[in-house]
Amino acid sequence: MSRIIYLDHAATTPVDKRVFKKMKPYFTELFANPATRWTSSISKKVDEAVEEARKNVAVLINALPEEIVFTSGGTESDNTALKGVAFANRDKGNEIITTQVEHEAVLKAVERLQDFGFVIKYVPVDREGFVDPDDIKKLITSKTILVSIMHANNEIGTIEPVREIGAICRERDVLFHTDAVQTVAHIPVDVEQMNIDLLSLSSHKFYGPKGVGALYIRKDVPIVPYMDGGGHERGFRSGTLNSTGIIGLGEAAKLGKEEQKQRENRIAEFRDVFLAKIVKEIPDVYLNGPEGGRRLPGNISIVIQGIRNEPLLVILNEKGIIAGGGSACSAGKKNPSHVLEAIGVPEEDLFSVIRITIGKDNKQEDIDFIVKNIKETTNQLRALSPFWGK
Repeated sequence: MSRIIYLDHAATTPVDKRVFKKMKPYFTELFANPATRWTSSISKKVDEAVEEARKNVAVLINALPEEIVFTSGGTESDNTALKGVAFANRDKGNEIITTQVEHEAVLKAVERLQDFGFVIKYVPVDREGFVDPDDIKKLITSKTILVSIMHANNEIGTIEPVREIGAICRERDVLFHTDAVQTVAHIPVDVEQMNIDLLSLSSHKFYGPKGVGALYIRKDVPIVPYMDGGGHERGFRSGTLNSTGIIGLGEAAKLGKEEQKQRENRIAEFRDVFLAKIVKEIPDVYLNGPEGGRRLPGNISIVIQGIRNEPLLVILNEKGIIAGGGSACSAGKKNPSHVLEAIGVPEEDLFSVIRITIGKDNKQEDIDFIVKNIKETTNQLRALSPFWGK
């Protein structure tokens, strides 16, 4: 294997060299705990860098710095938002609205809330994975306290109409949370324009380090802290700050804000070229989710009929191509994707899906190389199938 072509950016992204450079001094030189800023000059410098990172994250999503709470990543942010809002508002009602295509962090969190007497309502999605805002409007009652709809789907790339959903929630006095892990720094995200009350994001999805993320909590939103302790993060999230990771997140946010449009346009162009070529070169291939601007710029989820995705991905990996079969957060599970089932992918195609997610450092030659190798491998696997073409 002479080269590695990484095309699984929805699972994680490499740390940008500029982000690593920003983080490096805080591993070995500026290592002090920012909580002791009043007694240590080193701690004060670290605290200032943490607050700079907070401002960078806030600017990225058009929030106030004091509305940003640092967490360990998307899963913690989702759990904090859902459980924190649920328990803080249970005197107002016990109904939560979400979808069956959410990330497992949301789905498992709301399942847990059912054990405490909360009622979960699932709004349907169409064949492309879209929520109809009118369906949410119909589900809201006087007991509804929270709506949680992801900004874009991690498996099929569908960008949901969060602005319209947020407006409905605002009109009905219901809090609105969105999991924006797949969209922040990739497409424009504006919590004011989108009527968002709580938003989850994760650093490693946009060229920052793993193990750090943030939760946007609109000022005055009632929420019970998820982790108790020393009162860090203004009491919202206790525990010594992962200052080095936070500083990396802040730098990734800064670069994401500056370069977002350029990255988006370039990656979307590669996506469209890939799709056009793969459909032309290989028969019996179809796209999951919507086309064009209604899906994430780098996301491609396709069904290649007549093959199983696992051997295809193994062979591609041997050739230096790293791609995915679905959500990395559900890796190792042999069950079919809950997202693909929810949008109605036929049972016989559920294990024939591959997900290609393009990143900012991929090149046109990468796209050409993977199309060539998917075609060759698909032909080999179909030739071995006792059912294909019979």
